[in-house]
This record gives sequence, structure tokens and C-alpha cells, in this order.
Amino acid sequence: MIHLLFTVIGCEMILIVLLLFKTPLRKLVIMGLDRVKRGRGPVMVKTVAGTVFLVLVSSVYSIMNIQERSVEGGIVNPTDQVLMSKHLLEASIMGFSLFLAWMTDRLHHYIRELSLLRKSMEAVKKQSRGFDDAKNGASEEAKAMEEELTSLKAKVKKLESECETKKKDVKAAEANTEALRKQSEGFLLEYDRLLEDNQNLREQLQSLDRGK
Repeated sequence: MIHLLFTVIGCEMILIVLLLFKTPLRKLVIMGLDRVKRGRGPVMVKTVAGTVFLVLVSSVYSIMNIQERSVEGGIVNPTDQVLMSKHLLEASIMGFSLFLAWMTDRLHHYIRELSLLRKSMEAVKKQSRGFDDAKNGASEEAKAMEEELTSLKAKVKKLESECETKKKDVKAAEANTEALRKQSEGFLLEYDRLLEDNQNLREQLQSLDRGK
């Protein structure tokens, strides 16, 4: 299961990297995520996320039970240590994978909003140019067009402000992604260390069994 979770995390990180950089693959990823969010896609994603969350809660509960047994018994059982290390690693990886999935969803949402804002700005600017060309008409029409132009310019400024805000959100998401990448490297190192501890504990258990 741990190998599967690491595979899922790797796929999620690849998706995030593809969303961060403007490449032809980015359009394909966005189109794929758009299709996932249609029809029964959201229900399936929520079902999978809920299942992972329940398994995460189960692992945390198992860790708490092992800690309680250790406190009550006063002696740390090597088998409990192995199980606790395994549950702790699984819980950490599942929580990290859920967070990466949420980051992927937010990045996709911000990119779609930025695209819509840019299209709206282009349409407003084209309409504004049309009003500028028609300003040489009748005086009453010119006044009405000037008022409309003022309103459109205000909308353009508002859209530009919203666009800047979304860009800042995307930059913040990129910074979070970089931090998550570094954290995942730490998880991989911790995983290797736990595997080594697990092997040592197994050897200790075998020696204890032989001593009996």
C-alpha cells in the first residue's frame, strides 16, 4: 500500500508541475481535469478521497491504541514499534496525498479563472476601441458613448485588479508546491529510515525468539 501511495503522490506532483508551467501538456492536463469535474467525476473523486480519509483516521486510531498499550504496560514491545512506524508512515503519506490533491484542484481553479478574466478583458478592450472610433458621431451619441467608455474603463481596471490578485494566488500556490516538494523528499528519506528501523526490529524479534 505504501508503494501505491508513493505512486499517487508522484503522479500528483507531476500534475502540479505541468499546471505551473505554460506548455502544450498544460492544456491537455486542464482539459482532462475539466472532464473529470463533469458528470459523475466529482462524485467518484469525493468517494476516493473519503475512503483515503477513513483509512487515515483508522491509522491514527491504531497509533493511539499502540501508544496507550505502551503507556499501560510500561514496556515498549518491538512488534508494536514496527506497527506504529508503519501506521505513522501510512498516515503521513495519505495526509500528504490528500493535500496535494487539494492543491491540484485549487491550481486548476485559479488557472481557469485567470483565463476567463483575460477573455473578459479582451472583449471589454475591443468594445472600448469601438466606442473610441465612434466618438466622432453626433454630439448626443458621443456623450452617451463617453459615459459608456468611462464605465468600461472602470470595468477594465477592476478586471486588471482581479487578474493581479489571481496571479498572486497562483504565485502563492507555486511557493506552496515547492515547499511540498521539499517535504516529500523528507518523507522519502524518512521512509528509508523507517524501513531500516523495521529491518533492525525484525532482527531483534528473531533474536528474541531464538533466545526463548
